[in-house]
Amino acid sequence: MLEHGGRLRAAAQRYGIPLEDWLDLSTGIAPYGWDLPPLPAHAWARLPEANDGLEAAARDYYGAASLLPVAGSQAAIQALPRLRAHSSVGILAPTYAEHAAAWRREGHRVIKLSEGSVHRALSQLDVLLVVNPNNPTGRVIEPARLLDWHDELAERGGWLVVDEAFMDCTPERSVAAYSDMPGLIVLRSFGKFFGLAGLRLGFVLAAQALLDELEALLGPWAVSGPARSIACHLLGDSEGQRRQRERLLADGERLAALLRDCGMPPTGGSALFQFCCTRRAVPCAELLARRGILVRLFTELDSLRFGLPADEAGWQRLQHGLLECAPILVSLEETP
Repeated sequence: MLEHGGRLRAAAQRYGIPLEDWLDLSTGIAPYGWDLPPLPAHAWARLPEANDGLEAAARDYYGAASLLPVAGSQAAIQALPRLRAHSSVGILAPTYAEHAAAWRREGHRVIKLSEGSVHRALSQLDVLLVVNPNNPTGRVIEPARLLDWHDELAERGGWLVVDEAFMDCTPERSVAAYSDMPGLIVLRSFGKFFGLAGLRLGFVLAAQALLDELEALLGPWAVSGPARSIACHLLGDSEGQRRQRERLLADGERLAALLRDCGMPPTGGSALFQFCCTRRAVPCAELLARRGILVRLFTELDSLRFGLPADEAGWQRLQHGLLECAPILVSLEETP
């Protein structure tokens, strides 16, 4: 199992701090969301049915012609490599590690690429995978460039897979509207923007023929009745989405400013997280953890990723923790 953020119980055990006393900033999940609607009894009692309005609401929300609900985008990440014969798969790196792991697990050849090397490698690839905005760096590639890459791949039956798990706050940069083109596959996460990661819901946006293959592989009832009911309601709440988007964008800017002011300027980020490269990542993460503040440490990148606090108390607590990191960061500047 690869390491991920959100392992709060493990941190509580390691540092001897009760679970309820932690400020968890280790994920890119919105820390606030909606008041959930009451669930009808049939959502629990009956097997899920596809004609409940979820697909229509999701098509409208994402601007996609066809899509498939799945049990979190992770389900699609693991299943898509099973739909192709042995392929050469380029992945823009560094990025979410589950993608490379899933393709390797099914015997595909995985090549890690930088953005600048894609044009040289593209003719040798069967699949190109891009996380956009990228996790953890926040890098964004504009739609026109992605569509150019797609055109070259699609000419010979290749795929461009775009994981847009963090795209909800910037829908103008999405390629969802083009996802009915053969060879373009877009993954969307429901839980991050809506603050409901525990619901385990995502969507695959693609041409219907590929979705039919994927649905046959995943089998019936992939998404629970309660998840379908809640998502159908929230995907139709355009006013709630507007408020959530505005709040997340404002808090993303606030987090970036706070990190800059405390001597740890972000090198990238999105509305839901900020990414900071520093050679003092390990001691800073350790100091914060000993104060009950959990952030995501990437030791191989000498970096930290910070999610958003849920409330003002959390913001103040993070600021105090960052100020305590200042001597560690100063010692780095003084190192010859």
